[in-house]
Amino acid sequence: MANVNLTINGKAVSAETDDRTLLVEFIREHQGLTGTHVGCDTSQCGACLVLMDGKAIKSCSTLAAQASGSSIITIEGIATGAELHPVQRAFKENHGLQCGFCTPGMVIAAIDMIERLGPDLDEPTIRKELEGNICRCTGYHNIVKAIKAASMQMATQLEAAE
Repeated sequence: MANVNLTINGKAVSAETDDRTLLVEFIREHQGLTGTHVGCDTSQCGACLVLMDGKAIKSCSTLAAQASGSSIITIEGIATGAELHPVQRAFKENHGLQCGFCTPGMVIAAIDMIERLGPDLDEPTIRKELEGNICRCTGYHNIVKAIKAASMQMATQLEAAE
């Protein structure tokens, strides 16, 4: 058994769990945060993305024990109260989702992408960065539009804060 100590969405969490427990399972089944999805069980689709210490990781291929000591942000933890995160808002405004299954992973991937690469994202870069995320509904056009819009909005907010 592994003793897992994490911060998930700003809340300290401690639990004893089987050594083989995947982070996605720990988040969904032990913490009741079901926004992080399991899509493929093979680390191919990106539906399970979370931010671990600020970096997007696939929680279906990370053991909960490996994440111990880390800060995890799930899709449930990115909004500020009732105010959507700029990426969530951009996905809504640009129709970047249909069934919604891939959306949590896409949003997390977009946040990571924008924070790593900055606001000056072009379509080829966004599409390359999304190679680890599968959407079976939208054809990616509106997802790319949403990420571009969010990156510009986040840059504007950052400039206003300075």
